[in-house]
Amino acid sequence: MNYNKDKVDDMTLALLNLVTFDDKYGTRAWKSFDWATMSRLHEKGFISDPKSKAKSVTVTEEGLKRSEELFNKFFVVEE
Repeated sequence: MNYNKDKVDDMTLALLNLVTFDDKYGTRAWKSFDWATMSRLHEKGFISDPKSKAKSVTVTEEGLKRSEELFNKFFVVEE
């Protein structure tokens, strides 16, 4: 199946906004998304390398900003 991987990456990054949390390592997100997509987000500089035993990844400043922008654009309902 052919699909637009950039759009999938954007939607995944937007949804990561729902599962972010802050800890002593910075802003992190649970990594329960498609492995190939998570690897592409790492290659784009939005998250740390998902290939670890940790159940979460660190979200970069750029990744957090882009995640919030995409989440607001696609999922926030204006009242």
